[in-house]
Order: sequence, then C-alpha cells, then structure tokens
Amino acid sequence: MSVVRVARVLLVVTMAVLALSGCMRRPVAYAPPPPPVAGSLDAVAYGRPLPAPPPVVAAPVPAPAPAPVAYVAPIPAPVPVAAFDSAYRLDAGDKLRIVVYGQEGLTNSYSVDAGGNITMPLIGAVSARGCTPAELARAIAAKLRGGYIREPYVAAEVEQYRPFFILGEVAAPGQYPYVPNMTAESAVAIAGGYTPRAKKTAFKLTRRNEVGAVTAVVPPNMPLQPGDTLVIGERWF
Repeated sequence: MSVVRVARVLLVVTMAVLALSGCMRRPVAYAPPPPPVAGSLDAVAYGRPLPAPPPVVAAPVPAPAPAPVAYVAPIPAPVPVAAFDSAYRLDAGDKLRIVVYGQEGLTNSYSVDAGGNITMPLIGAVSARGCTPAELARAIAAKLRGGYIREPYVAAEVEQYRPFFILGEVAAPGQYPYVPNMTAESAVAIAGGYTPRAKKTAFKLTRRNEVGAVTAVVPPNMPLQPGDTLVIGERWF
C-alpha cells in the first residue's frame, strides 16, 4: 500500500472519531454568575447597579404584662384627740356654786341631777347638761330677767366635779373623784397602778359631749375631764 493511501485512511478514521465524539457529548447546564456585591470590584468593573436590599423590619416587642395590683381595704382613720372639746361641759353629778349678786336667797350650791338640771327658787329647773358654766349663768340670768329681776348679774363655777371611771388593766378599776389638771397616767396611779399585762403606751378614752360619746386612743399625758371613761388595754407580748 502506498503512503498516500495510508494517509487517506488515517484522515478518514480521525474525522469519524471526531464526529462520533461530538454526537455523544452531553449538554451542560450553566448557572448565571451571582450578581456582584455592592462596593465590590465586579460592581465597579461592570457597572451593574444592584437592587437595594429589602428593609429589615424588627419584630415588635410585646409590651410587658401589667403587674398585678393588690387592693387593701382602707383602715378607718382614728379619731383625732383634737376632736375632744377642751371646754368643760356640765352633766349629772357636778356640784355648782351659783352667785346672784344682791340676791342672798338665790346664791347657793346646786347639784346637777340625773335629768341634767339644777333647781333654783323662783325660776325652778334650769337645764345644765352640755352647758359650760358660763352658758348656764347666762341661762339663769335670762330666766330671772323674765319678770323677777330687772338686771340680774349671775356667776357660776364648779364646786365639785363629777367622778371619772377607769377600767381594764389597773389594780383597782372603778369610779374615782376627779382631781383638776389630772392626766390619764395620774388616773392610773389613783387606781393603784398597772397590772403586769397592762399596755402602758396608749389608752382608750371615751368622753361625752353635746352630740354624744367620742372615743379615741390617747397617750398617757392626755388631760382628763370629769365623767371620762379610761380603759387600759392588755398587751400581748
């Protein structure tokens, strides 16, 4: 075989092989390159504007649940000591000295009876309960002026006070004569002193006035009045 013929056979075989290899090649899928990041060299080189990133929305933070509120029933306010009227009011058991100037038959000592009255000549019963001595003197003068004395001048003063009462944790609770300018603590002394279980820092005091009885917790130096009821409580420790 000549050289020329061998060369032709090799050329044909080579072309056949190349044709067959092109027919058997499988298709290849290519993914597009990712877009360049903003500010990267690719973005600068190719000038591709990138879409703005979507805004980041933070999830709303739930408001904290309100703390539970406990409601306590209001404690009744104690009666202030100032609620006690400092002016002395007359009542049953008081003994008074009534002076009607120029009238010896009317000037005398009078006791306030259980009904709260004093009884005098000429004018009879005069209500004294709830009055101060000055108010009682004006009431007597008004009655005398009504047909008995033209211009009466009347003065009234307490000659003997009605008793006070002390109860509770004292050696000898009961009724005692009132001593002017006495305090709750001096009343305890009159009643024989405290018992071992007595509460010595505060006492319960009840006092009657023109509208009724008033009760309050008072300190040991609280001034007393005739007719007061003082209760000494018991301590628990």
